Amino acid sequence: MLEPLYTSDEMKAAEAGHDVPTMMERAGRAVAEEALRRYPEARTFALHAGQGANGGDGKIAARILEENGRRQVDESPDFVIDALLGTGIRGAPRKDAAAQIEQMNAYGAPVLAVDAPSGVDASTGEAVGAAVSADATVTMHAPKVGLAVAPGRFLSGEVVVADIGLDPRETANRLVTRNVLRLVPRKGTRDNKYSAGSVLVVGGAPGTTGAAALSARAAFRADAGYVAIAAPADALPTLETLVVEAVKRPLADVLTAADRASALALGPGLGRGQQALVRRLLEETRLPAVVDADALFGLEPFDRDAPTVLTPHSGELARLIGEESRWVDAHRLEAVRRTVDRFRCVVLLKGADTLIGAPGEGVWVVGGDAPSLATAGSGDVLTGIVGAFLAKGLRAREAAAAAAVAHRLAAASGPERGLVASDLIDTLPACLALS
Repeated sequence: MLEPLYTSDEMKAAEAGHDVPTMMERAGRAVAEEALRRYPEARTFALHAGQGANGGDGKIAARILEENGRRQVDESPDFVIDALLGTGIRGAPRKDAAAQIEQMNAYGAPVLAVDAPSGVDASTGEAVGAAVSADATVTMHAPKVGLAVAPGRFLSGEVVVADIGLDPRETANRLVTRNVLRLVPRKGTRDNKYSAGSVLVVGGAPGTTGAAALSARAAFRADAGYVAIAAPADALPTLETLVVEAVKRPLADVLTAADRASALALGPGLGRGQQALVRRLLEETRLPAVVDADALFGLEPFDRDAPTVLTPHSGELARLIGEESRWVDAHRLEAVRRTVDRFRCVVLLKGADTLIGAPGEGVWVVGGDAPSLATAGSGDVLTGIVGAFLAKGLRAREAAAAAAVAHRLAAASGPERGLVASDLIDTLPACLALS
């Protein structure tokens, strides 16, 4: 269900006590073999090597490449080996290193990075100065956090893991696999519609009824047995036509409606200015809750013990911690941790890499490319899935992780281009059946 993602310090601990020359020989050979496999027609290469172990790996790779008839050059190489900084960088590269990084990017040739692209913080994914944009990265022993978290993941290219003879270790941050879906309970022969998971979606103001409808439909397709929508009275006729299976209740009766629910999905199309209602639902009910969209607007720390998941995109998360969205995009790991510390609940930061933080725990990363999710309403679908999994009894972090995986699998099952949010809902059952 979870695979390790190493920080620089965790890699140092894993390497402690092992023979350094042996590890370097294995690492250099792995880089050379990947270069020969990836660029079989290449005759020349350029090497940019630093003074540390990363540079040593690169020099060994260069030796092996030369033994295989490739020639090292200074200009117009067929490919480039980036062994300049590796996993040890913190902050912006120094002037001389930055100049070499700019040179590697300027060659116009594919770059094969050793362990991590130079300029990328392997422990966070941050790239605060010049950074290599690699075609591929050969990383030693196991993936690094910075290769899975943006912006580092965008600079790493294809990540190839090389075995250098180290034993696996526990890491604070983990990569979520599709096996997390095995945690989602299936309906049993003794279940009824309520015991199978009852979700109350709170939202759907006029003009944004589609958001609540998407969440409700997604909750049903994520195998919830009962879904209700609490919405402003004047939106109910429209919702009746959009989701025939869901029960509709006026927003004024939302607390009564919550009595039959086993989880809340707050925010899809709710409209801003509902902070008092959101806070009341969070503090006066003990239901697990997913909080998204308009329910995040103006949200302040709340007092509740029940499982709670916030699902912001970078702009929404930025407002929660008083930052700009550009800052969040550049410091995603830190942004999640700060939000978790402020709200003391699970936080799912949406994006090309979905990050899931929890109080006192490391961050879980849900990877895999899903560019088709960049479409209106996909976040509302995710909210419905999280709500369904919470209603089925999953703990908050597991529900968030399983929902993010199901969401990405649904996207992968839909059309490559032109996908709309409703397509995700239609493919959900088949994705869950694979677990």
